Order: sequence, then C-alpha cells, then structure tokens
Amino acid sequence: MTHAKLGRHPAGTLAASILGSSLAFIDGSVVNVALPAFDNDLHAGATGLAWMISAYLLTLSALILMGGALGDHFGRRRMFLIGIGLFLCASLACATAPSLPTMLSGRAVQGIGAALLMPNSLALLGAGFEGKAKGEAIGTWAGVGALASAIGPVLGGWMVEALGWRSIFLINLPIGMAAAWLAWTYVPESRQRRAGARLDISGGFLVTAGLGMLTWALTAASQPGSSQGQIIAVGAASVALLAVLVPIELRRGEDALMPLYLIRDASFVGVTLLTFLLYAALGGLIVLLPFVLIRAEHYSPVQAGAAMLPVPVLIGLGSRWMGRFAARVGSRVPLGIGALLVAGGLALYVRVGSGAGSYWIEVLPATLLVALGMAICVAPLTTTVMTTVDADHIGVASGFNSAVARIGGLIATALLGFVFARQGTRGELLASAHHAALIGAAAAALAGACALIMIRSPRKAGTRPP
Repeated sequence: MTHAKLGRHPAGTLAASILGSSLAFIDGSVVNVALPAFDNDLHAGATGLAWMISAYLLTLSALILMGGALGDHFGRRRMFLIGIGLFLCASLACATAPSLPTMLSGRAVQGIGAALLMPNSLALLGAGFEGKAKGEAIGTWAGVGALASAIGPVLGGWMVEALGWRSIFLINLPIGMAAAWLAWTYVPESRQRRAGARLDISGGFLVTAGLGMLTWALTAASQPGSSQGQIIAVGAASVALLAVLVPIELRRGEDALMPLYLIRDASFVGVTLLTFLLYAALGGLIVLLPFVLIRAEHYSPVQAGAAMLPVPVLIGLGSRWMGRFAARVGSRVPLGIGALLVAGGLALYVRVGSGAGSYWIEVLPATLLVALGMAICVAPLTTTVMTTVDADHIGVASGFNSAVARIGGLIATALLGFVFARQGTRGELLASAHHAALIGAAAAALAGACALIMIRSPRKAGTRPP
C-alpha cells in the first residue's frame, strides 16, 4: 500500500535523493586519502587504520537490507530523514573526535545512517516517478553517485592538505541539512508493506554480530603478539553465527533479511560469488593504493586521491554502452573478460615502488586496466542480477547483491591490517602491498572463472527460474 501526505514535486525529490546519497558516496571514498593523517594525529596504528574503514563498512554492509525493509514498513521518507540525522550527528562526532575510540564509534554510526538513507534514497525515486521519468531519474542518481565517488578522494585530499582531516567530516553538514530540508518540504511519504510481512530482527542481529566478530578476528590476526587462541575462538564463533543464520533465513523465505532462497538459481550464485570476489579486490585496492602512495612514494593527499580517478570516470563513461552491449550478447562473456582485466591490472601494481619511473609508468597503466575491467563489468553485473530472478524479486536481489559487494570490501579491508602492520620501512610496506595486490588479482581472476563457468545465457526479466 502506498500513500502520500504531500503534493508531488519530482525536482525536489530528485535533489533530496541525490544530496542524501552523496553523503554516503563521498564519505565511502574520501576517508581513504586521510588514513596517514589519522595515523599521525590519533596514533591509530595498524588495527586502528583498518577499523577506520571497517567500522563504517561493517554497519553499512550488515544493515543496508534492514534499512530498505524499515523504509517499506515505516515510511521511506521517515527512514531517509532518520538516516541523514544519524549520519550528520556521527560526522560531527568524527570531526571533533579527541581519540581513536570516539572516532571509531562515530564511523560505526555513520554506517548505520548510510544503511538507512542509501536504499531509501533510491526507493524515494521509485515512488516519486513513473515510466520513462523513473528511468531517467535513477540514471541521474547513479551518474551523480559516480561523479561524487570520483571527486571525493581528490576533494578530500585537498581538504586534508589545506584544512586538516577534520574538515572532511564537516563538509557533510551543509550537504545533509540541504537534503533533509528538501525531503521534509517536497518529498511525499510512501511505504509498501506486504500483507503479513514481519521485520527480520533476528537475521539483522545475527549477520551484524557474525560479520563484526569475523572482522575483529581478521584484523587482530595481523597484529604481532595477538592471542591466537582468542582469535580462533572469536573466528569460530563468527562462523557459527553465520552458519546458524542460513537455516533461519531459508525458513523465513520472502520475509528474510538475507534472501538466501534466491540461491536455487546457479546463475544467481555465480554472479553473487563474482560480486563478492571482484568488489573485495577493488575495495582493497581503493583503500591500499592511496595509503602506499602517500607513505612509500611521498605523494601528497591530493595526488594520491587523483591516482584512482580513472576508475569511476571510465565506469561512468563505459557503463551505458556496456549495458546495451550485454543486453544483446549476454552478460557471461563480458563479466568474465572484465574480471580478468581487473586481475591483470591488480597484478601490474607490483611495479609500484620499483623505480621504473613516475606515476605515468608505475601506476597509471595498472589503474587504467582495472578501470577498463570494471567499466566492462558493472552494467552486465546489474543486468545479470535482474535477469536471474523473477520480476517480483528484482528489488530484493539487487539489495542483496549490493550488500554482498560491501561485505567483500569489508573483509578485504580487515585483511589489509597485515599490510598496515608492516610499514616499518619503505621496503617492508611495498613488499606487503605487492603481496596484497597479487592476492587481489587472484580473487578477480577467480571472479572471472565464476562468471564463465556458472552464469548461463540470459533469460527475459520476469520469467521464473526452473
């Protein structure tokens, strides 16, 4: 059932949605170029640096599906506004944080806010537009998101250099307040509650606790002197919680937070594995490369932020064409080829710090290859998700795939503690970074194999799997 309390105002709805989601898009990338500054001022150490990213990704990954369900149940505009409020309060806490624990708490609350505002920003567009206008609005939303992800590291690098790292959190305040005002003034409330549907609170608790404990165990394992017995115990407990989650979610069926009933389709399993592996590799790169360039190669924060600029730019330019191409020839081959190109690009990062020359020789060729591979993959990946489930489950499948991508990035970031812990000398840091790049390349290559082996020829959206 859908209802509106205010008159329709498409331009206001689109502006509110874009500004709100931009908070999460920018913050998801801007912090990466500030990691060395956090380390210097807050004495974060290897564990703290890993948790600077993981605290945000953990709550966002675990709760983004719950955020969408809460919007459907209690009102999308309401959850969007609550998400913005949480995000802004947490941003202020981060900007004024006197210590690392305060900063990490703020980052975790930012993730909760993002988990509420991101799915509901898109849902507001779905409720506020119809037909061709809906497609154009979503395309604009996605395009601005890609642009925000592109300028985030460069803008953040400049702000860290010119104004200090605290400024990257304060910039959220005017953007968020503008989004909240627009949503409150112009966006009608909407909800879509299926008869008899219940919120999956137990699923939300289990996935959050399981991922949190797994992230802690992986991060702690990278620290010399950590208690191996404690790490094993916490890791085993996390696996047990996630294992318990499986039958519970299967039993809940369409009421489940994690829609595991969709795994009956082999192509959906293949694209889920590809998403996890590919975005784990990419997520690790986006965090690691700026850090290594600043620490080992003495780049400025602006230069380190600009180093990754080809990735979102090529994705934005290539996705539209690749979407049409995949619709004609199918997604299996483009996904396989794209993932293998990403693997090749990641492997080339072993040249960073080799003395081969400047950014144009050591970094740019690898980055362009990764960017080209991702540009080939992104649109076909979305198409595959939508065509491997029936029409009634497209929204659920897309949300699940988005959560899997973020979980891949979360686990990769936790494992980067092994690199952060070995920055005693330039040679040690570079050697660890090269090993991480090769591991990422292997993950991307395995993602390509999953696409080529498991994904079948496309079906028309709306048909049911056998």
